[in-house]
Amino acid sequence: METNDAALAFSTLGHPGRLSVFRLLMRFAPRGVRPTEIAAALDLKANTLSHHLADLSAAGLVRAERQGRNLFYAVEMDRAEALVGYLVLDLGRGRPQLASPLQAPETPPDRVFNVLFLCTGNSARSLLAEALLRDLGQGRFRAFSAGTHPRAQPHPLTLDLLKRNDHDITGLRSKSVAEFRQPDAPSLDFVFTVCDSAAAEDCPPWPGQPISAHWGLPDPAGAEGSEAERALAFARTYAALHRRITAFVALPLATLDRMALQDGVDDLSILT
Repeated sequence: METNDAALAFSTLGHPGRLSVFRLLMRFAPRGVRPTEIAAALDLKANTLSHHLADLSAAGLVRAERQGRNLFYAVEMDRAEALVGYLVLDLGRGRPQLASPLQAPETPPDRVFNVLFLCTGNSARSLLAEALLRDLGQGRFRAFSAGTHPRAQPHPLTLDLLKRNDHDITGLRSKSVAEFRQPDAPSLDFVFTVCDSAAAEDCPPWPGQPISAHWGLPDPAGAEGSEAERALAFARTYAALHRRITAFVALPLATLDRMALQDGVDDLSILT
């Protein structure tokens, strides 16, 4: 990246409002987000957001894509990668201590990975994912789930679906993400958000810098219609998560570096 381009990017991100928009889009990367959803998540007026997106676009940090009638904004990942490279390689002269957060330590072949699935209510999607990974992970993963605003208990259709598919639901409960921020909480290796609301929340960084990705899916608990139609919504969510988690556990986690792992889990977000 040229110095002038880097200076423009840094000055653009130097504004708190533009930085908050960029951070939100990065949590959804590589997917895009509608401006109305960005404005709602960050409590921004439409005209203020429009100015921020225009400035970020002019700096080459985000791009707009039209899908049907909707406009989505997404991070320009090549530009973001070039900016990080400029910081580490040009300004930092490639010093190892600056690049170390981007490098994963060697992984023992018998390593067990801790994985947290995060959504808002922790009553459907994240619980389905937790149960799926427990069974599909073949002992290589410890699966957890939580909600930013958890329900009192799991949705009944969640438990019914899991029982019909022979999953053990013992101990499965709705719980707060705060449980996983306690000093005695397990150290996390992966954090996956499975709903847009949870991904939009600006949570503090996780200790240990786990790899994170957004696997957003529609909330089956919000499905309307007959009992059969609502059950079908849960079944579709279960099937989509089954495909993603099956592909996730097949990744060669012990041999991939951090950047390759990040690309791998991002790619799984498009499986439906």
